[in-house]
Amino acid sequence: MNRRYRKTIIAGNWKMNKTPAEAKALIEEMKPLLSKTKWCEMVLCVPFTDIQAAVKAAKGSKIAIGAENMHFEKSGAFTGEISADMLKELGVKYVIIGHSERRQYFNETDEACGKKVQVALENGLRPILCVGESLTEREQDVTMEVIRKQIKIALQNVAVEDIKKVVIAYEPIWAIGTGKTATAEQANEVCSAIRDCLREKYGARAARGITIQYGGSMNAKNASELLAQPDVDGGLIGGASLKSADFATIVEAANQ
Repeated sequence: MNRRYRKTIIAGNWKMNKTPAEAKALIEEMKPLLSKTKWCEMVLCVPFTDIQAAVKAAKGSKIAIGAENMHFEKSGAFTGEISADMLKELGVKYVIIGHSERRQYFNETDEACGKKVQVALENGLRPILCVGESLTEREQDVTMEVIRKQIKIALQNVAVEDIKKVVIAYEPIWAIGTGKTATAEQANEVCSAIRDCLREKYGARAARGITIQYGGSMNAKNASELLAQPDVDGGLIGGASLKSADFATIVEAANQ
């Protein structure tokens, strides 16, 4: 982490877990554990059905509520989709865009992610743009070609004055939900290369201020080592964000 230039952000991604009542209970559990946070921003990205309960439960705390996805259109015949307007009115501050599960199971493209990033920014939401490679792509040594393509297409219409509002989450697909984790050095190597890619497009000053998270099975045991890396500015946390003690341990590591 480098707090001199950029914000440390620990964000939970609850995925398809927790009813509204369960969301309220978990946040109430977390609040006293997270009350002494000094340096990092805490975000919980919850299912759409939980947002209203989560915003209410988090009121008065340092926890911001985010969404797990959104559509790029303002309204229309898009059954089952959610717009930026809807999220904003509910009190959402962040939105995850392009998670590997959305790309894999719902065929989201880099172009669609780019539209979502732009609409999120236009509506005052901070996008958490997920990028990452598969195991085959890593084994074939094309990690950065894949990630550079994802970044360049998704951010092609983002102006330099808006880029600091974007959070990048490096999520090696082979490490999501598998129990496998990139080593701290591997994570930092890719996060540093992502910053190099951003530097090419936006310049050194802008790139230096962008928060780049690691999101491949960060947990209570490995968080300290990962967050000690200079280009790892936080985490996008899956399973561990559903356990109040584990999430608090990760946040504590980010505050060291």
